[in-house]
Amino acid sequence: MNTSDFDGTAARSVAERLRTWEWIYLGYLLFLPAQPYFSPDPAWWEWPLTITVCAATVLLYALALLRGPSGWNLWASLVPMAVLGALATPFNAAASVLFIYAAAAAGNALPWPVARRWFTALTVLDCVTALLSQVPLLYRLLGFASALVMVWVVGLLELQQRDRRQELENQRLRTSQVELLATLAERERIARDLHDLLGHSLTAVVMRAQLTKELVLADPQRARAEAEEIERNAREALAAVRSTVTGWRRTSIRAELEVARRTLAGTGVALQVSCAEEPALVAATEHELGLALREAVTNVARHARASTCRIGLDTDGERVRLVIADDGIGGDAAEGTGLTGLRERVARLGGAVQRSGSAGTTLTITVPKAVAG
Repeated sequence: MNTSDFDGTAARSVAERLRTWEWIYLGYLLFLPAQPYFSPDPAWWEWPLTITVCAATVLLYALALLRGPSGWNLWASLVPMAVLGALATPFNAAASVLFIYAAAAAGNALPWPVARRWFTALTVLDCVTALLSQVPLLYRLLGFASALVMVWVVGLLELQQRDRRQELENQRLRTSQVELLATLAERERIARDLHDLLGHSLTAVVMRAQLTKELVLADPQRARAEAEEIERNAREALAAVRSTVTGWRRTSIRAELEVARRTLAGTGVALQVSCAEEPALVAATEHELGLALREAVTNVARHARASTCRIGLDTDGERVRLVIADDGIGGDAAEGTGLTGLRERVARLGGAVQRSGSAGTTLTITVPKAVAG
């Protein structure tokens, strides 16, 4: 499991725990039967009233939690709870717990300025019902005083938990977005590398196959050698595909110069390499620069109709310059996907590509040196 998976799972786990605590608030309903149970002479209607109030509270509170704290769902739970509390508390002080549930519903859904006004209104309603109550003074003090405090405590806790849940949901969405962007970037990398690697390898295979076909009767020994080279190129292409998909492939300037030598030799193009000193590059930079070299050589072999290709590599202060020049047809033809991809690859390194189409074609690739420490 990667870090983003862990972050997303942790966010969901914490949000679920916060939601579980909201159901625990129903435990306050246990106070409602206290008054008729301990009353020395309860009226006949006290027990039915208590059961009805408990059932209605559970229904309204569940509506607020399960259907979502927005729109008519909010008002269909918040307002009836406050009204039911105002009607029941004059006869049962513990019914003031409904003000607490109304505060929880308000804190769970309303912004702080509106929720604060609701908490204040519920506090006033609690005081008014205390004055109108027929409950003995002791029950009245216990019920209404505790409700007076808990309206604010529970309401503020719900506000805090709602903000926390929103933060966790935002974190989960950010994690999902990062995962999506990483997936898209990986797909682009694979597509780009496959184009560069397979484009070169398959070009070499096609050209050598054409040469082999011409040599089968004229020079069987050389045709056999070319067929062996075709097999080698195909195996290298297969290995490149596998390593590209797994993300472990790394190439180097030295390796790509050898690949360029074999590729151009198969098409009858002479290669001249000028490299005073091989620069020390970080692996990622050398890999990208090596693939850029491969794409440029592939274009020479495929399109240039050249007899000579010159590759030069030198450093200029903090920058590395790679020059690929041929004596082919040149011109200012529109750039294909290969050269466009090469420009994008070099741009990611903070470099640039210059193209000249006079007297053949010259590509000058300049990137930051990025010397490994």
